[in-house]
Amino acid sequence: MKKNPFLTINLKNYYVNFLIVLMLLAVASCAVLGVNIVSTSSVINGVYYSGNTESNKISLMINVYWGTEYLDGMLEILEKYDVKTTFFVGGTWAIKESDMLTKIYEQGHEIGNHGYSHKDQDKLSREDNKKEILTTHKYVKELLDVDMNLFAPPSGAYSKTTVEVADELGYQTIMWTRDTIDWRDKDANLIFNRAIKDAKGGDLILMHPTAKTLEALENIILTLQKSGFTLTTVSDTIFG
Repeated sequence: MKKNPFLTINLKNYYVNFLIVLMLLAVASCAVLGVNIVSTSSVINGVYYSGNTESNKISLMINVYWGTEYLDGMLEILEKYDVKTTFFVGGTWAIKESDMLTKIYEQGHEIGNHGYSHKDQDKLSREDNKKEILTTHKYVKELLDVDMNLFAPPSGAYSKTTVEVADELGYQTIMWTRDTIDWRDKDANLIFNRAIKDAKGGDLILMHPTAKTLEALENIILTLQKSGFTLTTVSDTIFG
């Protein structure tokens, strides 16, 4: 008995359509239940403002161009509570403070790029954007044999060109979820409250090595850890 070719085709179409319906129902169910099937990191125009908001991970990202005198104390506290984080280092600082940079790295912290001379990258040409990032990259590579891949624009100033250049050089551009503004406001309680208020998974908390940040750091760590958060590197918070 010969098979009916039209029946075979119709059956195939039926099964294909059935599978499509099942996939659509699965997607709809995820939406209703609040389940995301894509990345939950906050990315705007190729720039990361947070990590995975459905995780319990938070990063204390530390930008460094000055404040070396406070770094030993900060490192001691980070080590005491078994916290690894990301230090975004400026090139001019890294060259001048190579011993401290080496110490930070040897204690297991992630090293990120913070440009060479703290210029507002949004005001720079494509070539100067590249120079700021690449000069620091080459020095850190030479010193630590590390290929950095995270770039935090100085002062949070960037343009479309900055992001494009960073991407061409193998970098992700990183901003922050919350800013302690510790460089301006020399108040440990204010810094503490800005760091911990309404904290949520995926937060990238910006800070610098200052006297009042050092004073607030232990309390920040203890409070976030007691709230169930894991303090970790920027890479782990975004991509882990």
